[in-house]
Amino acid sequence: MSIFADNIRFLRVKRGLSQQSFADDILIISRDRYSKYENGRSEAPYEVLIKISKYFHISIDLLLTVDIRKYPLEEMINLPDNRIVLPVIVDKLGNNSIEIIPQKASMGYLNGYSDPEYIESLQRISLPFLTNGKYRAFPADGDSMPPFKDGSFIIGKYVENFEELKADRSYIFVTLNNGITYKRFKKKKENSISVYADNSFYEPYDIFFDDIIEIWQYASGIFPEEFEPFSGDSKNIQLMFSEIRKDIKKLDDKFSEFK
Repeated sequence: MSIFADNIRFLRVKRGLSQQSFADDILIISRDRYSKYENGRSEAPYEVLIKISKYFHISIDLLLTVDIRKYPLEEMINLPDNRIVLPVIVDKLGNNSIEIIPQKASMGYLNGYSDPEYIESLQRISLPFLTNGKYRAFPADGDSMPPFKDGSFIIGKYVENFEELKADRSYIFVTLNNGITYKRFKKKKENSISVYADNSFYEPYDIFFDDIIEIWQYASGIFPEEFEPFSGDSKNIQLMFSEIRKDIKKLDDKFSEFK
């Protein structure tokens, strides 16, 4: 049985509809055809998914990927675009805990970010100076945002919508295509946002709205070993490669003019 099959059965029963009435009056298909979707024996085509999504006011993303039986339905419907459901784990005193996403299992977060059981299985810490808001710790990866290096953790504060983003502030973007990435926000565009790295060797790029699962604003960092500032020699080498990269691009542009 698929998540989608369980979801549409749950939603239909919640509305007090029979399979026959839902198929005839809402989807305009036969009951036999609809029952195959609800029993997981057939996949619904895009046009049927759209009708179900609009009728129940639940995004297609949630219908296909999240077991909505685990959440208060009314609260979910009221979420912006109801595309993000954030499980919150608290301790015995009711204080929010900071879940730590392990380095080796960071890609698993893309599958478990909306599953309370997955979030509850993570190790947790509490920091007294991080109290207002929801925080989570993500593993640093690569050298695009010094001084964070492999083995470090970046603690982020949950951002509910794109309007909260501020230019030149650092954020953790959880995306479908690129996983977990740590970048600075540059500006918002019509269908995407522009981001850039502190390391000038890397060029700015855009992330489409539909690709974004979660956004967390930088709040603090955890360094597993003694902090080492970004060395001048390393920085100079990176700048040198950056200049070489720009020169190569200029040569490519000039070469293109002669084609």
